[in-house]
Amino acid sequence: MTVLSSAARYYLWLEPVDMRKSFNGLQGIVTNQLRRDALSGEVFIFMNRRRDQVKMLVWDRSGFVIYYKRLEQGRFELPRVQERVRGQALAWSDLVLILEGISLSSVRRRRRFELPAR
Repeated sequence: MTVLSSAARYYLWLEPVDMRKSFNGLQGIVTNQLRRDALSGEVFIFMNRRRDQVKMLVWDRSGFVIYYKRLEQGRFELPRVQERVRGQALAWSDLVLILEGISLSSVRRRRRFELPAR
């Protein structure tokens, strides 16, 4: 069983997705639009137009897993992005804040060590 953690890489698809899409439809977006390897173990995040539903697609050694959350009230907040960007990397800490309903703009971050980008 896959557990989402800070060790994984996360990619947020910024365009609204039809939540009727399942494994093959979401994998198609990852491969054809985001240009990532869906079998990499990275976590791919999708939201609907109203941003009250989120699906996360991840490869788990022997198959795909979809995590699905629907809010009964409120909306998920998107991080600030550059114009014309359709997908972007997302930090695990930002994902947790989004899922918990904490405003990303009100969060003050303390300096922490990070490995240099490869």
